[in-house]
This record gives sequence, C-alpha cells and structure tokens, in this order.
Amino acid sequence: MFLELIATFVIGLGAAGVIMLANRLTGRRLPRWFIPAGAGLAMISFTIWSEYAWYNHTASGLPEGVEIAWVNEDRAMYRPWTYVVPQKNRFVAVDHRTVRTNDALPDQKMVDLFFMGRWAPSRQVRVVLDCAANRRADLMEGVGMDESGAVEDSAWVPVDPKDPVLRTACKEEDIG
Repeated sequence: MFLELIATFVIGLGAAGVIMLANRLTGRRLPRWFIPAGAGLAMISFTIWSEYAWYNHTASGLPEGVEIAWVNEDRAMYRPWTYVVPQKNRFVAVDHRTVRTNDALPDQKMVDLFFMGRWAPSRQVRVVLDCAANRRADLMEGVGMDESGAVEDSAWVPVDPKDPVLRTACKEEDIG
C-alpha cells in the first residue's frame, strides 16, 4: 500500500513535468492551472487503474490447479464509474491440488480455499464440503472427527446448492 502511494505521487510529478515541458514548447501559452489539474488527473487515473488491475494481476499469479470460484463486484456512490464497470475487490479460489476424498464418505471432499481481498491479507482455510448434502465444515481448531473421518454434526453449515464454491470444488474431474 505504501509503494502504491509513492507510485501515485511519482505519477503526479511526472505528469506535472510533462505539462511544464509542453508549456515551454508552446511558448508558455497554457494556463497556469493546467499543471496541478493535469497532475491531479494523472494521480486519480492511476489510482482507478490500480484498483481495477488488482484482480487480474492477483488472479494471474495463482498457481495452476487453483480455480476462482466466486468474485465480489463492488459498486459505490463515491466511485460513480463503478456503476458502469463494477470493481472486483474480493474472490474465493479453490485449490484443486489439495482435494482429498475418503472412501468411507464418497460425497465429501476436503479442500483448501483461498480468500483474497483488495487491501486485506489473504487467508487459506481448509474445509470439508459435502457435495450431496450441500453443506460445509470449516476445519478450525476444536472441530472433531470420528474414527471414519466424518466431521462432527455441530461443525456443518448449510450451503445453497447453487453456491459457486461448492459447485467448483465438487466437480467430477477432481475424483480420483
């Protein structure tokens, strides 16, 4: 975040320098307010570009086998351009490389999920998804399992059958 702030100021100074050079080349015919207005416009443009580029940059850096299941698109009144093109500021990715199944519980899959957010630390959470019963159990401290590997009933949370994370993790090509 600090480096992005520095980059924003450098962009503003660079734009001011280009406008000053253009002013000299035109025989100082440009109005004096062009320099701060141009620098400000350049800084705002860079900030908007940076906010929109975050998702593509972060998603392209995911390793092979990690699939994005859900993306949050944000709109805000103080950023009116987001009503035209919403900003992607969070997403959940399923790590297919970590899928584990249990022969005793064929409809359940243990998988790692990545929670990524703009201006938020990324988190990795291991979950068990019950593809047939549409439910999820986060494997946090204190969650128990029996001898067969079944997660205790109190840990399960119902999930919408159309939930994109559940559908992505439960794809048939993961089995085996």
